[in-house]
Amino acid sequence: MTDAIRVERERGLLTLSLNRPDKKNALTRAMYSHLAETLKQADSDPDISAVLITGSSECFTAGNDIADFIQQPPSNLDSPVFHFMLNLLECRKPLIAAVAGAAVGIGTTMLLHCDLVYVARDARLRMPFVNLGLCPEFGSSLILPRLLGHAKAAELLLLGEGFNGEQAAAWGIASEALGSGEEALARAREMALRFDSLPREAVRISKQLMKAPDREVLRKVIEEEGALFTQRLRSPEAMAALSGFINRH
Repeated sequence: MTDAIRVERERGLLTLSLNRPDKKNALTRAMYSHLAETLKQADSDPDISAVLITGSSECFTAGNDIADFIQQPPSNLDSPVFHFMLNLLECRKPLIAAVAGAAVGIGTTMLLHCDLVYVARDARLRMPFVNLGLCPEFGSSLILPRLLGHAKAAELLLLGEGFNGEQAAAWGIASEALGSGEEALARAREMALRFDSLPREAVRISKQLMKAPDREVLRKVIEEEGALFTQRLRSPEAMAALSGFINRH
């Protein structure tokens, strides 16, 4: 386990807070393992009604910790990052996210699998996979063209264009954009706690029905993206881009 993930219980709500402020909450293998295991436990815990994922009121996450990524790249679908992806995808409990500041790479793509997402209006979301010599992950190559149309999805995935919280809400990536990170977290917590008073089996079945039509194809796409992503990590393009990133930071 790692102190970089803070786990708190409040009534039926389990809150997972990314807690690595000196690194903008960048995600390491250890953090992915902790998140994956905690999500798995939460899914089978009858006392948990919902799971809230957040960072701080200033930063959600800068995405993968690039240094950690280069030292121990995911080599196959049994790597911690893929355990996290699949446990998030398969979670039967409502998933709520509160986003402020930067949400980079998987910091954005994980939101596509949450049920409710509350963002600060000035949150900065971006998926710079191609810019780093990589390719889309976590089902984003399937979900975003469906949600936004090919042309807008191409701006985000092929050019790595960024967007703000207000745009995320307008495009249906987020439920609502709030005035600040504190307001986004407060709204997310308020809405997440509402599940504690709702019939849990009715909520579970309703989420299952909403997710069922795409579940198998999405899992297949995540696996295909993951295989290509791990190949790309070893490519000269990615090695040059990632090394350049490290040197600039």
